[in-house]
Amino acid sequence: MSDVSHSTGALMDSIYRHQRHFYDLTRKYYLLGRDRLIRELDPPQGGHVLEVGCGTGRNLIKAARRYPHALFYGLDISDAMLEKAQQNIERAGLSDRIRLAQTDASAFEAQALFGRQSFDRVFFSYSLSMIPAWQKALDCGYASTSTNGRLLIVDFGQQESLPRWFSRVLTWWLKQFHVSSRAELGEAITRLGQGQMHCLYGDYARIAKVTR
Repeated sequence: MSDVSHSTGALMDSIYRHQRHFYDLTRKYYLLGRDRLIRELDPPQGGHVLEVGCGTGRNLIKAARRYPHALFYGLDISDAMLEKAQQNIERAGLSDRIRLAQTDASAFEAQALFGRQSFDRVFFSYSLSMIPAWQKALDCGYASTSTNGRLLIVDFGQQESLPRWFSRVLTWWLKQFHVSSRAELGEAITRLGQGQMHCLYGDYARIAKVTR
């Protein structure tokens, strides 16, 4: 990886080295829309699904249980998170159906990581808001999506229908973890092609789907 990637990975490790142990317990209260995204994955029989920025493996485990006919893959830049994810996957008895790799989401090569050039479904769940070069990561995700496959995203919105004080507090809180909502997400989705995006909970979150 590049020097920038190494520094980003080191930053993520420093943030989540301890938080990874209680990350899922706390995030379930404000990472809203993740389970809806999993319900909308609906991979084909024998399909392959990639999560970009898989963190503790929470989403991969839930998706693998929901879709026993598919295989799952996850990548993350944080060694600490991947270590926790592997532990969770082994505890769930899903090591034969979920593979992980450590890499920079903004410059990954799926073939080198997993021996596959493309996936039927690729998804980002609250990871674009943590990736500095998020538009490059989105491009990599789209490039790794099979023809007629789908790219799905859920992440923080702009809180346009919520009280202004709430938006200010949330923005301050997210900055403590180097997280920033992506106001240009809609434009990026349009640039990719046939996509649609919906606001959830007063634009607290946004969920998007792009068909390749």
